[in-house]
Amino acid sequence: MTKNLLIVESPSKAKTLKKYLGNDFEILASYGHVRDLVPKSGAVDTDNNFEMKYALVAKNKKHVDAIIKAAIESDNIYLATDPDREGEAISWHLQEILKENKKLKDIQPQRVTFNEITKSAVTHAIENPRELSQNLIDAQQTRRALDYLVGFNLSPLLWKKIQRGLSAGRVQSPALRLICERENEIKSFQSQEYWTVHLDSEKESKPFTAKLFQYKGKKLEQFDIPSEDKNNKVIKNLSDKSAIVSDIVKKQRKRKPAAPFSTSTLQQEAVRKLSMTTTKTMRTAQQLYEGIDVGQGAVGLITYMRTDSVALSNEATTEIRNYVQQSMSAEYLPKSPNVYKTKTKNAQEAHEAIRPTSIERTPESVKPFLSNDQFKLYQMIWKRTLASQMSEAKFHTTTVDIAIDDSIFRVSGQIMIFNGFLSVYEESQDEQKNENKLLLPDLKVGEELPVNKLYDEQHFTQPPPRYTEASLVKALEEFGIGRPSTYASIISTLKDREYVEVNQKQFIPTDTGEIVNKFLTQHFDQYVDYNFTAKMENDLDSIASGNKKWLPVIKSFWKDFSQQVEEKDNISRKEVTTEDLDEICPKCQKHKLQIKFGRRGKFIACSGYPDCDYTRNIDQTKEDKAEEPEIVEDRTCPKCGGQLIYKRGPYGRFIGCSNYPKCKYIESLNKPRDTGITCPVCNEGTLLEKKSRYGKSFFGCSRYPKCNYAVWNEPIEETCPKCNWPILTIKTTKRRGTEKVCPQKECGYSEPFEENK
Repeated sequence: MTKNLLIVESPSKAKTLKKYLGNDFEILASYGHVRDLVPKSGAVDTDNNFEMKYALVAKNKKHVDAIIKAAIESDNIYLATDPDREGEAISWHLQEILKENKKLKDIQPQRVTFNEITKSAVTHAIENPRELSQNLIDAQQTRRALDYLVGFNLSPLLWKKIQRGLSAGRVQSPALRLICERENEIKSFQSQEYWTVHLDSEKESKPFTAKLFQYKGKKLEQFDIPSEDKNNKVIKNLSDKSAIVSDIVKKQRKRKPAAPFSTSTLQQEAVRKLSMTTTKTMRTAQQLYEGIDVGQGAVGLITYMRTDSVALSNEATTEIRNYVQQSMSAEYLPKSPNVYKTKTKNAQEAHEAIRPTSIERTPESVKPFLSNDQFKLYQMIWKRTLASQMSEAKFHTTTVDIAIDDSIFRVSGQIMIFNGFLSVYEESQDEQKNENKLLLPDLKVGEELPVNKLYDEQHFTQPPPRYTEASLVKALEEFGIGRPSTYASIISTLKDREYVEVNQKQFIPTDTGEIVNKFLTQHFDQYVDYNFTAKMENDLDSIASGNKKWLPVIKSFWKDFSQQVEEKDNISRKEVTTEDLDEICPKCQKHKLQIKFGRRGKFIACSGYPDCDYTRNIDQTKEDKAEEPEIVEDRTCPKCGGQLIYKRGPYGRFIGCSNYPKCKYIESLNKPRDTGITCPVCNEGTLLEKKSRYGKSFFGCSRYPKCNYAVWNEPIEETCPKCNWPILTIKTTKRRGTEKVCPQKECGYSEPFEENK
C-alpha cells in the first residue's frame, strides 16, 4: 500500500486535514519554522555572495525527527505549509533538512497549497501538486537576510551610543518614526480660536438648528470669525430681522457596501469593533482557518487570513448571492455581483479576500463550539462578507438655505429610505457620522420662519490624534511599510522593546523610543524613510514574481548601508543622548542645563557635572523643584496613619507615606493591564497584569482581595482539553520553548505553542 506523508505547520491544521484525507495519509506538523539563521554575527556572509548559515530551531527538533522517520517510510511526500512566501520558505527548509539524510537525498517532495481547508480545496490541491517556487523562496530569504543585516549592524550601534538591549529593524524603525513624528506634531501644535453662529427655528413644533454658511454675500471659511468681538458684531447685525427659506435642494444618495476583509482591514476593524489587539486578531483568525470541531469533526471556518486581496471566487460569490436570495427579499440582491479592487500599495493578490468557507455556516450555528473571541471574529467576517454582495443603502438628503438679510444659514437632513447592506453590517468609522439623525419639517421656498434664537459657539482647533493600533495599521499600509501579515509583530516589537506605551488605546513614544528615533532619523534617515521602505517591498515583490534577482538587490543595499554604519561608529554617546537648553543652572548659576538620557529615561541636569549635581525631572520647572509635596486629600497611610503624598520615582508618579523612610508604604497610580479573560475561580472579575514586590509580572483577579486567584504566566482564553479548566497559560523555557500549559498543577497538560509568523 502506498504511503503518503503530508507535512503542515500546525497540529490543529493536521487534525482538520486528517478528516478529509483519511488513512491513506500520515499528516505531521513542523510546528512553524524548522530552520533559521544562526543567532550570531556572520550568519549572512557578506564577503561570500551573502551565503546564509542556518541552524535547526531547537524546540522543534523532535518534530523534525518524527518527520524524517515518516519520510523514510513514505512513497509520496507533500509539503502543505501555508500558502504564502513564508510557507514556501518553510517547505524549502523542510526539503533541505530531509535531503541531508542519506536515505532521502534524492527525494522530490511535492508542494500543495490551499486557500481554504475544505474537502474540495484540499482534494484539488493534492490532485494538482507543483514544484517549490524558487522565486518565492528567494523573496523570503532576501527579506530575512535584509532584516538580519539591519538588526545585527544597527542594534550594536544603538547599544554603544545609547544603552544596551536596544534594537532597530527594517520595518520596525519606520513604524516608530510614524509614532514619534505624530507626537512631535502634537507637541508643536498651536491651537487656534474660531467661532460659529447658529439659528434655532421651528415649523409645526418640529425644531431644527441651522449654521451660518454665508455672511454678507461671502462664504464663511473656518477662521473668518476669529474672536468673540467679531462674533458679537455678526450676531448684532443679524438680530431683529426676518428669516426666509431661500433654497431647498433634495437629492437621493446611495452608499455602497465595504469590500470583504483583507488582512489589514480585518485588523483595523477588530481593533475598533471588538477591542482586539492585532496580535490576538491574527492568532484567533489562524485558529478559525486551521479548523474548529463544530460537532462533525474539525472544519476550516475561514479562508487564509494573510492576504491583500478583496476579491471573491466565482463559487463563493454565487453561494453568497443564493443565500441573500433565499433568506431576504429580492430588493436586497443586486442585479449583478459587486466587484472590488484593492487600493493597497504593493498588493499581493494571490489569494481571495478573507471570507467564511461557507456562508451557509452562520455564526449562530457554530457559536456553541467557539470561544468568545473566535465567535466575535467569525461573526464579523461572516457579516462583512455577506454585506459585500448586498444592495446599496439609499437615503433622501435635503439641504435648506435660510436667508436673513444678505446672509445664509444652512441645515441638512437625511433619512434612510432603504437600509440595504446596512441591515447586516456597517463599518465602525461610518457609525460615527451620525447619519439619519435629523428629519426636517416640510419647508417651502419663500416662507418665513421664526427666529427663536441666534447664538454663538466658541471652538479651538485640535492637534492630530495619536495613533491607535487601527490607525497605525492603516498608516503602515498607506506608506507601504512591511506587509499586512507583519503588522501585528511590528506593533508587538515596539511594545516589547518599550519604545512606546499605550494610554487609552493610543501610542505614546517613551523617552527610549524618542531617543532611538532621533538617532536613526539623524544618522540613518535613508533607511527609516517611508519611500525607501516601500521601494524595498517593491523589490521583494519583483523577486517573488521573477522580475528581479535577489543577489543584485541585496548587494545594492549592503554597499551603501555598511559604509554608513562604519562612518557613524565615531559618533560620541554624548552627541546622541544630550541636548543643550537655554537655561542657566539655578544651583551653581554658572553652567547651562542639558536634557540627558539615562537608564530611567530623560532628565534635566547641569552641564557642569560632577562639579554641580543639580537635576530635576523633565516635566518640572525650576520653580516646581522647590514646591511643597502634593498632599493626597482625605486619606492617611493605612500602615502608620501618616499623611499620604504624591511622589515621583523612576517609573513615574506614585503615592507614598510622608513618614518615609520610617514607613515605606507606597501605592501605584498606574492602572494594571486588563487581559479581558474572566477569572476561572470567581467567574466575576477579570485577570489583570500586575507586578510583584520584586518587579516580576503576574496575572491576578481584579476582585482581589475578595478573590486571590493568580497565575505567573500570560493566560489565554482556551479550555484545557485534559481537565476542562477554563484557561490555559503561555509558558516559555529554554529547554522546552514556548508551550500552552494548564495552570492546574495536578493536571500537567502542555502542548507546543505555535506563535504567529
